[in-house]
Amino acid sequence: MGATTSNGRNQKQTLVLEKELIKDSETLETVTSETYTKTKAPVAEPETGVNQEPETGKDVKPKRKKPIKLIVAGLGVGAIAAGAFGYHYWQYASTHQETDNATVAGHIHQVSSKIPGTVSQVLVNDNQLVQPGQLLVKLDPRDYESKVQQAQAALQNAQRQAQAAQANIALSAQTTTGKTAQAQGDVSSAAAAISTAQAAVQEAQAGIPAAQADVKSAEAGIPAAQAQVAQANANLERAQADYNRYNSLFKEGAIPRQQLDTARAAYDVAVAQKNAAVQGVEQAQARLASARVGVAKAQSVLAQAQQNVTNAQAKLAASRGGLQQATANGQQTAVNRSQYEAARATISQAEASLKDAQLQLSYTNITAPSAGRVGKKNVEVGNRLQAGTPLMAIVDNEYWVTANFKETQLGNMRPGQEAEIKLDTFPNHTFKGRVDSISPASGAQFALLPPDNATGNFTKVVQRIPVKIVFDQKSIQGYESRITPGMSAEIAVEVK
Repeated sequence: MGATTSNGRNQKQTLVLEKELIKDSETLETVTSETYTKTKAPVAEPETGVNQEPETGKDVKPKRKKPIKLIVAGLGVGAIAAGAFGYHYWQYASTHQETDNATVAGHIHQVSSKIPGTVSQVLVNDNQLVQPGQLLVKLDPRDYESKVQQAQAALQNAQRQAQAAQANIALSAQTTTGKTAQAQGDVSSAAAAISTAQAAVQEAQAGIPAAQADVKSAEAGIPAAQAQVAQANANLERAQADYNRYNSLFKEGAIPRQQLDTARAAYDVAVAQKNAAVQGVEQAQARLASARVGVAKAQSVLAQAQQNVTNAQAKLAASRGGLQQATANGQQTAVNRSQYEAARATISQAEASLKDAQLQLSYTNITAPSAGRVGKKNVEVGNRLQAGTPLMAIVDNEYWVTANFKETQLGNMRPGQEAEIKLDTFPNHTFKGRVDSISPASGAQFALLPPDNATGNFTKVVQRIPVKIVFDQKSIQGYESRITPGMSAEIAVEVK
C-alpha cells in the first residue's frame, strides 16, 4: 500500500513538472521565433552604379527553417527538470518512510450498568458532549431504596442488642471489676517492688567490694606517705647543715652572698617538702577512716535491701491470692462480655450490609467516566437491563494514529521523530505529529490465532509493526471535534 501511495504522488509531481516544461517550451518558442524573424529580415544592399528594379508580380518571403534548436533546447530543459525531480525524489525517499495503512485511534469508554434495573430516564443524546461525572442514565431506584431501609432496620436491632449486653456487663461487674483491678494493681506493684529490691541488693553487694578495696588502698597509702616524711626530714637536715656552714663561711668572708642565698632557698624548699609529706600522711589516714565507714554503710544497705525483697515477696503472694478470688467472682462478667462482643460483630455485619445497599442504590445513577462525546447509544426509557449491559460509549478528545509500517521500514525509526499526517477526511490539510512508541510485537502476534512458521509450507511474508503517532496539539486546533477514531490516515516519518 505504501508503494502505491508513493507512485501516485510521483505521478502527480511528474504531471506538474510536465505542465511547467510545456509552459517554458511555449515561451522559449515564442522568443526564438521573434529572434529568428528579426535575423532573417531583408537587408538593404549597398548602392552600385546600376539601378536595380525590383521584380514585379512576385512576393519576396523569407524562408523559415524548422526550429531544430528549439526542440533541442526543450529536450535539454526537460532532461534537467527530470534530473532535478529524480534527485529531489531520491533525497525525500531516503529520509522518509511512508504508509497508508494507518488509522486514527482514541480512548473509547464503554458505559454499562453495574446492576440490573429498569431505565427511568435517559439524559443524553447521540454525539452529545459530556463532562466527567455527568448523569447519563437513571434507573428505577425503588427496589434498592427498600433494601437500604431493611439494612438500616437490621443495624438498629443489632445496636439495641449490644446496648443490652453492655448493661448486663455493668450490673454484674459493678463490684468484681473494681476488686480485680485493685488485685491486679497490687500484683503489679508487688512485682515491681521485688524487682526494685533485688536491684538494690545487687547494687549494695557490688558496693561492698569497692568499699573494701578503698580501705586497702588507703592502708597502702599511709606507709608511702610516712616514707615521704622520712625522706623530707633527711633532706631538711642536710639543707639546714649546708645553710649553717655557708652562713659561717659568709660571715668569715670566704663565700659570696649569692651562695648563702642559694643555701637558704634550698633550706626553705626542704621545710615545705616536709610539711607536704606530713599532710600526705594525715590525708592517707583520713581516707582510711572514710573507707572503713563506707564498708559499714554498704553492709547496712545490703541488709536493708534483702529485707525489702522479703517484704515484697510476701506482698506479691497476698496480691495473687486476692486476684484469684476476684477472677472467680468475675466469671459471669466474662460471659456478659462475650455476649457484648457477639453483638458488636453483628453491628459490624449490619453496617457492611447497609453500605452495600447504599452502594447498589448509587449505581442507579449512571454517570460519564470521562469527558467526551456520546456514541453508539442503544438505551431507551423502559428498557430492562442486566448487569454489564452496554448502554453507550464515551469517546474522549485524546487521539493518536496507529500506523502499520513494514518491518523493513523500521531500521532508522526512533521515538521522537517528526511525522506528517494526512487524513482522508481532510486531504488538503497536513497535520504534524511525532513518533511516540513502537509496538513490542507485530500485529500478527496479537491475533487470536498467531501464525505458526514451523510448518513445512513456510512462505516468508513481510510483517507489519504498529507504530503510535501522536498529534501535535497546535496542528489540530480547530479540528478537535472533527477528528474521530477509525479515520484512515497516511503517514510520512522523517527518519534522517
